Amino acid sequence: MPSTSLPSLYISHGSPMTALQPGAVGPRLAELAAALPRPRAIVMASAHWLSRTPTVSAAERPRTIHDFGGFPEALYQLQYPAPGAPELAQDVAARLAAAGLSPVIDPQRGLDHGAWVPLCFLYPQADIPVLQLSIQPALGPAHQWAMGRALAPLRDDGVLLVGSGSITHNLHDWHHYAQGGQAPYVLPFIQWVEQKLHADDVPALLDYRRQAPFAEQAHPTDEHLLPLHFAMGAAGTDRLGARRIDAGIDMGFLAMDIYRFDGAA
Repeated sequence: MPSTSLPSLYISHGSPMTALQPGAVGPRLAELAAALPRPRAIVMASAHWLSRTPTVSAAERPRTIHDFGGFPEALYQLQYPAPGAPELAQDVAARLAAAGLSPVIDPQRGLDHGAWVPLCFLYPQADIPVLQLSIQPALGPAHQWAMGRALAPLRDDGVLLVGSGSITHNLHDWHHYAQGGQAPYVLPFIQWVEQKLHADDVPALLDYRRQAPFAEQAHPTDEHLLPLHFAMGAAGTDRLGARRIDAGIDMGFLAMDIYRFDGAA
């Protein structure tokens, strides 16, 4: 694989408040972007766009979606006015169709906070074209991995493929740990994921529900981990070349791990 090929990424985007209170993840994302070749475009698979079939956004000027409630007014004033990538959307849809994944195109979809919050730190100038790709929780990890694998060749054409979710995501625990302490399942779960990624154990990661410790506590539902499987598939090979970037644990239950996948050396 050429050394100029972009990695695929998995980002834990955390709460929408990350945009105003970046904690450790903001600087880690800025450092990561500085270490990468500048992409010509970005494809974001976000945990906040769920659908029955793969859907590709093709808006020329995707709006900033404030898909949350009850936060400070300053958060609703933030905009990420990046251009869209309609031509790339057609290419993405064609590649997914060739893989038998039956995509559709949405000409109006904007950027939800799973996309624009991390992009504010990765590329704050908002001058790189971005499109979003939905995920399909009902179809499971292997389907999401297949979507990433279908798009992996785009990495050699200057496209940054990003899965945005959260390495742990149990919002039921907000009241238990937001004021202090740490959920006991967080470290065992993220350590298991790191071990399996470094071992290139794709089958175990696709079967995390049965094999990972505390899987149900870490993820009562799948949608925030499925972008990890997308990013794994986008590595383009079962030799993932995984590198973990530790961005801490937010509010005691949201681990903020970032991974880059460089594929086979």
